[in-house]
Amino acid sequence: MKRCLIVTGGGDCPGLNAVIRAIVKRANSEKNWEIVGSIEAFNGILNEPTEIVILDDEKVSGIHYQGGTILQTTNKGGPFAWPVKNRDGSWSAVDRSEEMLRKMQYLGIEAVINIGGDGSQRISKRLHDMGLNIIGVPKTIDNDLTATDSTFGYQTAVQIATEAVDKLVTTAASHNRVLILEVMGRYAGWIALNAAVAGGAEICLLPEFPYDIDKVLQSVNKRFERDRGFVNIVISEGARAIGKDYATLSQEEIGYENRRLGGVANVLMNQLKEAGCEHSIRTTVLGHLQRGGIPIAYDRVLATQFGVKAFEMVLNGEYGRMVSYQHPYISSVSLEEALQQPNIVEMDTALMKTARGIGISFGI
Repeated sequence: MKRCLIVTGGGDCPGLNAVIRAIVKRANSEKNWEIVGSIEAFNGILNEPTEIVILDDEKVSGIHYQGGTILQTTNKGGPFAWPVKNRDGSWSAVDRSEEMLRKMQYLGIEAVINIGGDGSQRISKRLHDMGLNIIGVPKTIDNDLTATDSTFGYQTAVQIATEAVDKLVTTAASHNRVLILEVMGRYAGWIALNAAVAGGAEICLLPEFPYDIDKVLQSVNKRFERDRGFVNIVISEGARAIGKDYATLSQEEIGYENRRLGGVANVLMNQLKEAGCEHSIRTTVLGHLQRGGIPIAYDRVLATQFGVKAFEMVLNGEYGRMVSYQHPYISSVSLEEALQQPNIVEMDTALMKTARGIGISFGI
């Protein structure tokens, strides 16, 4: 019996369980494969005792519409940077990748499917270079991978953000206020841009285009007459004013290497007040609501397609590659190609042209 290991790494994302279920369902037609999962990304292999679970029909029954991941996940540490506490109380990182590969061989694991975003796929690439039979499945609500037309979980995040804009529009109008909604996306503005267009926001501030606070204020003031009016602003967590740094939150979690973005809505509110805005302003940070809960149908379908394709790549020995959606086909690209450059909003992007055509201000 051959063993294929599933790993879910990085932030959780609507549709992860649908991928897991699809892999198991597809493997069922092959009588000589057993699917197992590692708890908390590769930590399940590295932990003592080992934490892996057998994934069969009973284990994955009905999980396709559930948020999160039944295998749990982590965006801290990993095989190349395992956190270790020193005698003096400080922390350092050690490389346990060779040890992990030996342990996988001992466990009879012949192939690995790593479901994750760019950070997870960089780990996939390094492990493949070390000789591991590994396949990547793209997962990120940020939709910031160029090698695939879309990632599962992204459309669910957009839907949640749009519903938030819908709700804030009515309260902004009722109180003659400026309402600022902060959404996720890190350094890619896709969630913010789509939510602004779909929800009817008047201003949208993106990481790709640093904003001029005076121009933002001009756009705000145009919406008011005799102190009456309202405006809704959607701002991506990675947005920033010209000449300013990103808004970040304190980070004390051991092993977490990414810069923790957040708080830009309050930064913008203070900048507007300092620039002379006299209107009432309130902020809302959508936060992790965007990555939790039930995936919409689109993401369940895409995730299921990715899962089936990933296992068929295992059967064909197509290692060192990542599943990719290139409309209308589910195909694959090399891990090297998948990581070449991020997918960010460009000025000539079709949706950007649409947004500007309907009068959305970007503070530029």
